[in-house]
Amino acid sequence: MAELTFRTGTMDTGKSTLALQTNHNHAARGRVGRLFTSHDRAGVAIVSSRLGLSAHAQEVDGAFDFWRYTVEALTQGARIDYMICDEAQFYTPDQIDQLAKVVDELQIDVFCFGILTDFRTRLFPGAARLVELADRTEVLQVEALCWCGKRATHNARTENGVMVTEGEVVVVGDVDPTEQVPAVDDEVEVAYEVLCRQHHRRGLTAARARAVSLSPEPLPFS
Repeated sequence: MAELTFRTGTMDTGKSTLALQTNHNHAARGRVGRLFTSHDRAGVAIVSSRLGLSAHAQEVDGAFDFWRYTVEALTQGARIDYMICDEAQFYTPDQIDQLAKVVDELQIDVFCFGILTDFRTRLFPGAARLVELADRTEVLQVEALCWCGKRATHNARTENGVMVTEGEVVVVGDVDPTEQVPAVDDEVEVAYEVLCRQHHRRGLTAARARAVSLSPEPLPFS
């Protein structure tokens, strides 16, 4: 029986790497799949990993219909054994319902990868719907670390090096907890950092911790 699987973790836990590895493993066994993504940091229609791996994918915007796409492909003679859906937190709840229908009605395995909560610590609607519908929800075992060395559980957004808790939910940026490039004139430099709950609540990023000399050597290794 086909399954809808949701694999989740904070930023910087290797979700896109695992998505690409999952695709490789299935393709190596002769299965035929399709890759999907939304708002990848590397650009449109790309699944990219911070380890340097990447692959072409179908970009999912708000109007994309997974059910229609799949039925049309199958009707035209295509073979689809599985679907890899990266950045699934950005999908709409309706699109998650469409993926569940693809699994149930067409018996195609769907593997979704994404984060649960945004920089405000609120569930993404797509991720929430996945938790409600997925046959399996798995938390990735690779742990991202806060600057203090504790397990990171929250995603923080910084603008010009300052943590923010309000603004547009979808703003593309990358995880860079160590260096912030100064903005030019009115340009806003957006980045993300993973923090433990305590330091997210306090708005205490690595840069701010260094500035107030809380921990000149935050982690016990270089």
